[in-house]
Amino acid sequence: MNIRDINSFKEKALAWANTFDICCCFDSNDYPDRYGNFDLIIAAGANDQLERSAGQAFDDLKSFYDEHRNWMFGLMSYDLKNETEQLESANTDDLCFPDLFFFVPTHLLLVKDGKAELVLGDHTVLDQIADMEISHGPSEPVTIAAKIDRLSYIKIIEDLQQHIRRGDIYEINFCQEFFARNASVDPLFILERLNQISPTPFSGFFKIRERYILSASPERFLCKRGSKLISQPIKGTAKRGSDSEEDMMVKTRFRQNAKERAENVMIVDLVRNDLTKSAIKGSVQVEELFGVYPFPQVYQMISTVTCTISPDVHLIDAIKNAFPMGSMTGAPKKRSMELIERYECSKRGAYSGAMGYIDPQGDFDFNVLIRSIFYREDTRHLSFQVGGAITYAANAAEEYEECMLKASAMIKALKN
Repeated sequence: MNIRDINSFKEKALAWANTFDICCCFDSNDYPDRYGNFDLIIAAGANDQLERSAGQAFDDLKSFYDEHRNWMFGLMSYDLKNETEQLESANTDDLCFPDLFFFVPTHLLLVKDGKAELVLGDHTVLDQIADMEISHGPSEPVTIAAKIDRLSYIKIIEDLQQHIRRGDIYEINFCQEFFARNASVDPLFILERLNQISPTPFSGFFKIRERYILSASPERFLCKRGSKLISQPIKGTAKRGSDSEEDMMVKTRFRQNAKERAENVMIVDLVRNDLTKSAIKGSVQVEELFGVYPFPQVYQMISTVTCTISPDVHLIDAIKNAFPMGSMTGAPKKRSMELIERYECSKRGAYSGAMGYIDPQGDFDFNVLIRSIFYREDTRHLSFQVGGAITYAANAAEEYEECMLKASAMIKALKN
């Protein structure tokens, strides 16, 4: 089926998918991506599903995949770290997303180059989507509160830098939560606004019954294409200029910024180490270092690390070996995660985890769940988190401003 109006089709297709208790969508927003296979993916309904807490979740996912060998879509929360390392999570969690949730869809729709293909499900799905009438539910004004204030944030950053000076860590990604209680919102309306304000290449929508993820993620965690694994960590952020001349100056300074490059290369080294666990010896390489890419509010520094997966490594083990993503932890990884648990005030849960898909051939693609709003409809609790890399050279006040810049699109999307 040829699509004449892609924006209208997306809106109707999402509204149709949202009629199911479980659905998932990934949208590239037409960003060029040499590793992306589809412009839009929508999965709805569940023929089978797997929900697990950290413990042996990855092993159970391996069995689930081996049983089905079919399309499956899923969420891996950050707190699966407790399975990959001897760690724990004791901070407050008002959202309670599953540590791991995967489902085999009843209906699957793929869109590429303006053409929609129904891969799974009833042949009338495209007609159902065409006949959908869009009517957003009421959304009340959302009052956003910060879990910690600016001065508390600065004090924590200074404490973390003491750990860096002592040699405990080289870099750490510290995050803070913003939240709203008694929030009554229409998730699809907020997602549409977020996508208008901040279209990104790894945006997505995930509904698990009463829990929603509205993602404007710019970052790929891990992708598999044939025997090749690809990770594209983001580390380094700069605010876009107000006009084309200033913007070009910002881009040039950003590309040459020693602090940003140092942050990026430390995480690239960590990702190289993670991929080595799954790679044929000698195949890990950095295909791009310090790439600067434009997004509506910011420039991001993105590197691309690849390897050839060893034939005796199961695809789920390849994911586990790299999880959680180094860009959201720090280096060394385990010690950084211990300090994250100690200094952050909220359980990360789904935030800084990953959502994505696995196909019947064993290829997969997962984003990093950043720049994302999380909503629990039954308790009306809404939350998002933002963070940044803290190094020896970091300026705490500037890091706080960077957090607010990263939060700006989500705050704007939630304003009436």
